[in-house]
Amino acid sequence: MLCALVLAPSVAYAAEAPAPVCTVKDKRLNELSGLVSDGEHFYAINDGGTKTQVFVLGRDCAVQRVITNAADPYDVEDLARAADGTFWLSDTGDNRKQRDTVALLALTPQGKATLYRLTYPDGQHDTEALLLGRDGTPYLVTKNILGDASVFRPKGKLASPGPTPLENVGSVAIKTTDTEGGPVGALGSLLVTGGATSADGKVVALRTYTDAYLYPAPDGDIAAALKREPVRVPLPGEKQGEAIAFDPDGTLLSGSEGVGEPIKAVPKATDLVKMEPEPSGEAPAAPGGASAAPSGSGPDESTVTAVIVVAAVLVIGFGLFRRSRRR
Repeated sequence: MLCALVLAPSVAYAAEAPAPVCTVKDKRLNELSGLVSDGEHFYAINDGGTKTQVFVLGRDCAVQRVITNAADPYDVEDLARAADGTFWLSDTGDNRKQRDTVALLALTPQGKATLYRLTYPDGQHDTEALLLGRDGTPYLVTKNILGDASVFRPKGKLASPGPTPLENVGSVAIKTTDTEGGPVGALGSLLVTGGATSADGKVVALRTYTDAYLYPAPDGDIAAALKREPVRVPLPGEKQGEAIAFDPDGTLLSGSEGVGEPIKAVPKATDLVKMEPEPSGEAPAAPGGASAAPSGSGPDESTVTAVIVVAAVLVIGFGLFRRSRRR
């Protein structure tokens, strides 16, 4: 039921506005959906795809080379990078909710790929966010149109090709915001489209089409982090924002689908995150004395319900259109 939607509070700090770093002009990378950074290079993937590819970009957004494998994914949505340099591609897109299994692809810098199939415990989900823990455990966060996003992780060691069963370890509720952007209006601020972890594993990020949410993970526990109150960082004006990443110094990076769209940066965004949960009551002060503003400036609950009724139809139609372009 629409009225059952529970919206979690969050706090928006007065952070530096995202600034363009460079512009993605290569037509081969027209559906930027996943992004990671090692400080010298960006590594990026397209949404969907018929072969496994990771694009290696310079800090000027020019494609320097492509790491590729003949493995044929169904709908790749996000990208993470392990400490040993292995890339993890989240082949978990399922707009029509018709896949019996989803998958993770582990791709080495030399182009060797290993497939790990996964099964949900409660039916199909469309998932666009992948988080990789410090211990290498992958977490999937679903893209839920009418309610909380579910958080899953493998139940036991990954097997290749599997499938390995997933277990539900929590959920994330995100409040609507008035940040402009995205392809589906106000509803886009509820839809999780990407995820990332900081280099030290102490900050976990989820993004929607319009905003990023940064969660404290002082001990690297992703499941626990996603139950804490996040810091919201608006990412306004992105055409179809699905990519999110961290530079090693804590700078937050974001990107949108579409040739000619920029990769943007919020310098040292991880400094905004307090490692201890804030007590309930007054909103905390931002670092440096800047004031913190509650993110309740968006639509009220009745407006949210009305928006969801209309926009859900648009999102479903949008998803089916996107799916028709792939297998």
